[in-house]
Amino acid sequence: MKHLSENTRKFTESASDEQRIKHVKEFRWIGYSDSIKILKKMDDLLDYPKSSRMPNLLLVGDSNNGKTALLNRFYKRHQAHVIEDENGFSKVVNPVLFVQAPPEPDEKRFYNIIFEKLYAPYKTSEKIEQRQLRLIHLLKEMETKVLVIDEIHHVLAGTLAKQRLFLNVLKYLSNELQMPLICAGTRDAFNAIQSDPQLSNRFEPKVLPRWTNDKELKRLLISFENILPLKKESNLIENSMTNKILAMSDGLIGEISKIIELSTIIAIESKIEKITPNILDSIDYTSPDKRKRFVI
Repeated sequence: MKHLSENTRKFTESASDEQRIKHVKEFRWIGYSDSIKILKKMDDLLDYPKSSRMPNLLLVGDSNNGKTALLNRFYKRHQAHVIEDENGFSKVVNPVLFVQAPPEPDEKRFYNIIFEKLYAPYKTSEKIEQRQLRLIHLLKEMETKVLVIDEIHHVLAGTLAKQRLFLNVLKYLSNELQMPLICAGTRDAFNAIQSDPQLSNRFEPKVLPRWTNDKELKRLLISFENILPLKKESNLIENSMTNKILAMSDGLIGEISKIIELSTIIAIESKIEKITPNILDSIDYTSPDKRKRFVI
């Protein structure tokens, strides 16, 4: 089992089929060149000196192409923790605040989402101005350095007036707290940010393109194969296998991961112990393109 990493090899040798299948279903982070560069950019924003004009980052890509996984990876690397202040009292420090944009651009709902994320109480009757001031005070107390907002394209679900108001709220929070924003969403997110000239000038866009049959995809598939608890080598980088996975997934990393997960489970259950073209054909899976065209 030379195709496996040392830890995966030891696990595969000792684990039952049920344990291996459970293991396959658990999320595993796999770094790749673009993700490493983007995470480095996020870390740079975390340590960026405070100024009146903080830089921001906009992650743009198709649905299920790794945006949320990247944000989660960054967030988990900078978890909230407890420290003692100069007086010996315990204090929670939350360097990265990670939330999802509300389904429509609504300032009150946005604040509520943040309070809930921070386990902070709030009253439905509280005035919006008071809620905003309390939020700013709380984030300063918790020494929050970066605000991460996923699904920012939800901004476009509201009227133009609501869109402008919500973007002004983001701009105000960034200015008041001197805090970078990291936002992510579909390509509509780019249009949402571009609708505000002041915000668009501050956001550096990073596009996550769909995968193609190149060296980067080969490296990704090798990384997958290293951690799959299969006793035989699947040789996913063989050109026909790579092209088949790419065609099924429409070049989306989330879909690639799902295809490999389903295929690995069948390989274990069938005792074949490797992913084959026949197994790829037999998995219960519908490609994103076919889902779009599906009619009941």
